[in-house]
Amino acid sequence: MLFNSYEFILLFLPVTLWVFAQLGRRNWTEAALAWLAIASLGFYAWWNPPYLALFAFSIGFNYLVGSTLSHRDWLGFSRKLLLGFGIVVNLALIGYYKYANFFLSNVNTLLGSDWTLGSIILPLGISFFTFQQITYLIDAYNQETKEYNFVKYCLFVSFFPQLIAGPIVHHREVMPQFQDRSIYQLRDDNLSVGLTIFSLGLFKKVIFADSVAVYATPVFDMAAQGGTPAFGEAWCGALAYTLQLYFDFSGYSDMAMGAARLFGIRLPLNFHSPYKAVSMIDFWRRWHITLSRFLRDYLYIPLGGNRKGELRRYFNLFVTMLLGGLWHGAGWTFVLWGGLHGSYLVINHGWRSLLKRLGVDLKRPHPVAQGCGWALTFGAVVVGWVLFRAANLEAALLILKAMFGGNGISLPASFEPVLGFLQAWGVQFAGLQGPTKLPSRSAIAWIGGLLIVAWYFPNTQEWLAKYRPALDFPSRPGEGRLSGVWRRLRWRPTLGWSLVMSGLAAYSILSLAKPTEFLYFQF
Repeated sequence: MLFNSYEFILLFLPVTLWVFAQLGRRNWTEAALAWLAIASLGFYAWWNPPYLALFAFSIGFNYLVGSTLSHRDWLGFSRKLLLGFGIVVNLALIGYYKYANFFLSNVNTLLGSDWTLGSIILPLGISFFTFQQITYLIDAYNQETKEYNFVKYCLFVSFFPQLIAGPIVHHREVMPQFQDRSIYQLRDDNLSVGLTIFSLGLFKKVIFADSVAVYATPVFDMAAQGGTPAFGEAWCGALAYTLQLYFDFSGYSDMAMGAARLFGIRLPLNFHSPYKAVSMIDFWRRWHITLSRFLRDYLYIPLGGNRKGELRRYFNLFVTMLLGGLWHGAGWTFVLWGGLHGSYLVINHGWRSLLKRLGVDLKRPHPVAQGCGWALTFGAVVVGWVLFRAANLEAALLILKAMFGGNGISLPASFEPVLGFLQAWGVQFAGLQGPTKLPSRSAIAWIGGLLIVAWYFPNTQEWLAKYRPALDFPSRPGEGRLSGVWRRLRWRPTLGWSLVMSGLAAYSILSLAKPTEFLYFQF
């Protein structure tokens, strides 16, 4: 069941919330939690009922292992062995469903064999609920969390707002909130804030992400079929996908946060205007924040982090991002994307180290340096997304070659009055060429408009900062503060804002002609 579907918006969400509140109002809190867990399992089963058994096995197995690890009376070696066993089982589960055919295809290529496991359908959200439960096992081993109630543990894993595509939460972040008696009654502040955040997310997904997707898909499909895109086509497709993924993930994150807030629950911040980042380090503090946290705490630091010298630090960074790329998908394009971002981070950290040695104050960067860092970071991210989206390496190389002028540089004829001087450097101005007919005026308008939104508009958390939309926002001192006109326009629970949000929600719902899958559901 998708968040951007009539079934979810008009049936599942209101019914689940109403029953939860009715049980809570009678002080049947255990029944309310059980109902929410059952509803969440039903939410998961809607996609593919047979895989509910796999999900139930994962929950039951990890609950048993985690509860056992929480007891201190086990011998140290035995607890460590049990933790290792639990992690291996979880990785084996995700390894079979997500990577088995990828591994076999590479073995077949090397050995000339034809082994096959047949078609394996990837269970929805397996990457997210597997990693979330690995964090629980490690936290239980470290005596940082305990859960002896199976229903509550089931809810921790299956809570539907964060089940399919994150955020990856710690048990200690979410479950203590369910002990607050106030969440078991419908509260005006939670309803107004939750519906506002959900409506903004729905608008981003349906109106922004889905509309700009029509300019990305033809270019990447053409490259997948061996076609050669022109310079303008390649940049149009790359930028369109860059924005599609941005508003798709941002929209989902808002809808997840808004749906959870209706129940009085705050989820951790997972998305924070990453295209405003001024460095790759900054980008990964803003994009998929909980995944970055997981990779840092459970992979980078155990590998040694920055405790064993600069070279070892760079190696650990590269390996962490390489595996982070593989987490996103079973394909060499994802591995290369992870390796590319690992290289970005190594260069970024090396550059910062050099500047520190030269006595540069990194806490007070010059505005020009900051602007250059932002432009370089955004360009590097766009190049990376080509690898992320392309059907295969050959298709990615075709698009990248065109983007860097390998097929010549041609721009739409309408640009000639302004940019005609570029003809002296070999730039050509012609009408729309090729099967995609891009970049068209509508494509340029959508891409330009959405870039302005992504670069200059406050994000949802900043609009509603006064009402603490996320569990850990603002994450840094001074962050989230608006100034000037944005401060006067920030959201408040007023009639005017209610009408605006109602209009956005109604327009989005009326635009749900055919629900489309969120991109991050694929990972």
